[in-house]
Amino acid sequence: MSGRPLLLIMTKQPQLGAVKRRLAKGIGEVAAWQFYRRNVFDLLKRLTRVPFWRTQILITPDRARYGWPKGLRQTPQGHGDLGARMLTGLNSAPRGAPTIVIGCDIPAITMTHIRNAFIALRQADAVFGPAEDGGYWLVGFSGRRRFWRPFANVRWSSPHALADTTKNLLGSKISYAARLRDVDDVKSLVLAKGAL
Repeated sequence: MSGRPLLLIMTKQPQLGAVKRRLAKGIGEVAAWQFYRRNVFDLLKRLTRVPFWRTQILITPDRARYGWPKGLRQTPQGHGDLGARMLTGLNSAPRGAPTIVIGCDIPAITMTHIRNAFIALRQADAVFGPAEDGGYWLVGFSGRRRFWRPFANVRWSSPHALADTTKNLLGSKISYAARLRDVDDVKSLVLAKGAL
Protein backbone atom coordinates (compact mmCIF):
# COMPACT_ATOMS: atom_id res chain seq x y z
CA MET A 1 0.00 0.00 0.00
CA SER A 2 1.20 3.49 -0.69
CA GLY A 3 -0.12 6.56 1.10
CA ARG A 4 -1.71 6.81 4.51
CA PRO A 5 -5.17 5.21 4.61
CA LEU A 6 -8.11 7.60 4.32
CA LEU A 7 -11.54 7.22 5.94
CA LEU A 8 -14.35 9.22 4.35
CA ILE A 9 -17.55 9.69 6.37
CA MET A 10 -20.60 10.72 4.35
CA THR A 11 -22.88 13.06 6.25
CA LYS A 12 -25.71 15.47 5.70
CA GLN A 13 -25.84 18.72 7.59
CA PRO A 14 -27.90 17.71 10.65
CA GLN A 15 -30.89 19.94 9.93
CA LEU A 16 -34.36 19.36 11.36
CA GLY A 17 -36.64 17.90 8.69
CA ALA A 18 -33.81 17.14 6.27
CA VAL A 19 -32.35 13.95 7.80
CA LYS A 20 -33.66 10.42 8.42
CA ARG A 21 -37.04 11.08 6.78
CA ARG A 22 -38.13 7.42 6.81
CA LEU A 23 -37.25 7.18 10.49
CA ALA A 24 -39.07 10.47 11.16
CA LYS A 25 -42.31 8.95 9.85
CA GLY A 26 -42.25 6.55 12.79
CA ILE A 27 -40.72 8.60 15.63
CA GLY A 28 -41.23 12.20 14.56
CA GLU A 29 -38.89 14.76 13.01
CA VAL A 30 -37.33 15.99 16.25
CA ALA A 31 -36.50 12.49 17.54
CA ALA A 32 -35.09 11.47 14.12
CA TRP A 33 -32.96 14.65 14.01
CA GLN A 34 -31.73 14.01 17.56
CA PHE A 35 -30.78 10.42 16.67
CA TYR A 36 -28.92 11.53 13.54
CA ARG A 37 -27.07 14.39 15.17
CA ARG A 38 -26.04 12.30 18.20
CA ASN A 39 -24.92 9.43 16.00
CA VAL A 40 -22.86 11.68 13.69
CA PHE A 41 -20.96 13.32 16.52
CA ASP A 42 -20.48 10.06 18.44
CA LEU A 43 -19.08 8.50 15.26
CA LEU A 44 -16.73 11.42 14.60
CA LYS A 45 -15.50 11.25 18.19
CA ARG A 46 -14.78 7.51 17.87
CA LEU A 47 -13.17 7.52 14.44
CA THR A 48 -11.18 10.75 14.13
CA ARG A 49 -7.70 11.42 15.46
CA VAL A 50 -6.74 7.79 14.97
CA PRO A 51 -3.05 7.36 14.07
CA PHE A 52 -3.75 4.44 11.69
CA TRP A 53 -5.71 6.58 9.17
CA ARG A 54 -6.74 10.14 8.25
CA THR A 55 -10.41 11.07 8.42
CA GLN A 56 -12.42 13.57 6.44
CA ILE A 57 -16.13 14.12 5.96
CA LEU A 58 -18.07 14.19 2.71
CA ILE A 59 -20.75 16.79 3.29
CA THR A 60 -24.05 17.69 1.71
CA PRO A 61 -25.26 20.25 0.92
CA ASP A 62 -21.92 21.11 -0.60
CA ARG A 63 -21.59 24.35 1.37
CA ALA A 64 -22.86 22.91 4.67
CA ARG A 65 -21.26 24.60 7.66
CA TYR A 66 -22.35 23.09 10.93
CA GLY A 67 -19.64 23.38 13.53
CA TRP A 68 -17.89 20.15 12.60
CA PRO A 69 -14.89 19.28 14.80
CA LYS A 70 -11.95 21.60 14.18
CA GLY A 71 -9.23 20.31 11.92
CA LEU A 72 -11.54 17.84 10.16
CA ARG A 73 -11.28 18.30 6.40
CA GLN A 74 -14.58 18.64 4.55
CA THR A 75 -15.17 17.65 0.94
CA PRO A 76 -18.45 18.31 -0.90
CA GLN A 77 -20.33 15.20 -2.04
CA GLY A 78 -21.43 16.83 -5.27
CA HIS A 79 -24.51 15.70 -7.16
CA GLY A 80 -26.04 12.47 -8.39
CA ASP A 81 -27.09 9.24 -6.76
CA LEU A 82 -25.31 7.66 -3.82
CA GLY A 83 -22.76 5.96 -6.07
CA ALA A 84 -21.87 9.20 -7.86
CA ARG A 85 -21.43 10.98 -4.53
CA MET A 86 -19.26 8.20 -3.08
CA LEU A 87 -17.16 8.22 -6.26
CA THR A 88 -16.62 11.97 -5.87
CA GLY A 89 -15.11 11.29 -2.46
CA LEU A 90 -13.06 8.32 -3.60
CA ASN A 91 -11.67 10.30 -6.53
CA SER A 92 -10.56 13.05 -4.13
CA ALA A 93 -8.28 10.59 -2.30
CA PRO A 94 -4.54 10.67 -3.00
CA ARG A 95 -3.56 8.23 -5.74
CA GLY A 96 -2.52 4.90 -4.28
CA ALA A 97 -3.99 5.54 -0.82
CA PRO A 98 -6.33 2.86 0.56
CA THR A 99 -9.68 4.60 1.00
CA ILE A 100 -12.86 3.59 2.81
CA VAL A 101 -16.27 5.28 2.69
CA ILE A 102 -18.91 4.84 5.38
CA GLY A 103 -22.25 6.38 6.18
CA CYS A 104 -23.09 7.85 9.55
CA ASP A 105 -26.28 5.99 10.44
CA ILE A 106 -24.68 2.79 11.80
CA PRO A 107 -24.51 3.08 15.60
CA ALA A 108 -22.41 -0.08 16.07
CA ILE A 109 -19.33 0.99 14.05
CA THR A 110 -16.13 0.82 16.06
CA MET A 111 -12.51 1.75 15.45
CA THR A 112 -11.77 -1.99 15.23
CA HIS A 113 -14.25 -2.46 12.36
CA ILE A 114 -12.51 0.25 10.35
CA ARG A 115 -9.01 -0.91 11.21
CA ASN A 116 -9.86 -4.49 10.18
CA ALA A 117 -11.28 -3.26 6.88
CA PHE A 118 -8.06 -1.36 6.13
CA ILE A 119 -6.04 -4.45 7.05
CA ALA A 120 -8.17 -6.50 4.61
CA LEU A 121 -7.19 -4.06 1.84
CA ARG A 122 -3.56 -5.15 2.18
CA GLN A 123 -4.53 -8.31 0.30
CA ALA A 124 -7.79 -7.34 -1.43
CA ASP A 125 -8.67 -4.84 -4.16
CA ALA A 126 -11.95 -3.93 -2.47
CA VAL A 127 -13.67 -4.43 0.87
CA PHE A 128 -17.37 -4.27 1.73
CA GLY A 129 -19.17 -4.14 5.05
CA PRO A 130 -22.46 -5.91 4.36
CA ALA A 131 -25.61 -4.47 5.91
CA GLU A 132 -28.49 -6.58 7.16
CA ASP A 133 -30.79 -5.22 4.44
CA GLY A 134 -28.70 -6.41 1.46
CA GLY A 135 -26.81 -3.16 1.04
CA TYR A 136 -23.52 -2.21 2.63
CA TRP A 137 -22.37 0.20 5.32
CA LEU A 138 -18.73 0.32 4.17
CA VAL A 139 -16.94 0.21 0.85
CA GLY A 140 -13.22 0.58 0.34
CA PHE A 141 -10.58 0.26 -2.34
CA SER A 142 -6.89 -0.53 -1.96
CA GLY A 143 -5.69 2.20 -4.30
CA ARG A 144 -3.64 -0.29 -6.33
CA ARG A 145 -6.21 -0.27 -9.17
CA ARG A 146 -8.56 2.35 -10.50
CA PHE A 147 -12.21 1.39 -10.82
CA TRP A 148 -13.91 3.72 -13.27
CA ARG A 149 -17.53 2.68 -12.78
CA PRO A 150 -17.76 0.67 -9.54
CA PHE A 151 -21.27 1.90 -8.77
CA ALA A 152 -22.86 1.69 -12.24
CA ASN A 153 -26.43 0.35 -12.37
CA VAL A 154 -26.62 -0.28 -8.63
CA ARG A 155 -30.16 -0.53 -7.26
CA TRP A 156 -29.69 1.67 -4.20
CA SER A 157 -31.89 1.22 -1.12
CA SER A 158 -32.69 -2.31 -2.19
CA PRO A 159 -31.59 -5.81 -1.15
CA HIS A 160 -29.56 -5.93 -4.40
CA ALA A 161 -27.13 -3.06 -3.74
CA LEU A 162 -24.20 -5.19 -2.57
CA ALA A 163 -24.62 -7.82 -5.29
CA ASP A 164 -24.98 -5.15 -7.98
CA THR A 165 -21.78 -3.42 -6.86
CA THR A 166 -19.67 -6.57 -6.59
CA LYS A 167 -20.83 -7.51 -10.09
CA ASN A 168 -19.10 -4.34 -11.30
CA LEU A 169 -15.83 -5.58 -9.81
CA LEU A 170 -15.54 -8.96 -11.55
CA GLY A 171 -11.97 -10.19 -11.57
CA SER A 172 -11.09 -8.25 -8.43
CA LYS A 173 -10.19 -9.73 -5.08
CA ILE A 174 -12.97 -8.75 -2.65
CA SER A 175 -12.92 -9.02 1.12
CA TYR A 176 -15.78 -8.53 3.58
CA ALA A 177 -15.89 -6.68 6.89
CA ALA A 178 -18.36 -7.33 9.71
CA ARG A 179 -22.09 -7.36 8.95
CA LEU A 180 -23.76 -4.40 10.68
CA ARG A 181 -27.20 -2.80 10.72
CA ASP A 182 -27.87 0.70 9.47
CA VAL A 183 -30.82 2.67 10.80
CA ASP A 184 -33.37 3.75 8.20
CA ASP A 185 -36.70 3.26 9.96
CA VAL A 186 -38.25 2.42 13.33
CA LYS A 187 -37.77 -1.34 12.94
CA SER A 188 -34.05 -1.00 12.17
CA LEU A 189 -33.67 1.50 15.06
CA VAL A 190 -35.18 -0.99 17.53
CA LEU A 191 -33.01 -3.83 16.17
CA ALA A 192 -29.86 -1.67 16.24
CA LYS A 193 -30.51 -0.66 19.87
CA GLY A 194 -30.92 -4.33 20.77
CA ALA A 195 -27.56 -5.15 19.17
CA LEU A 196 -25.63 -2.46 21.08
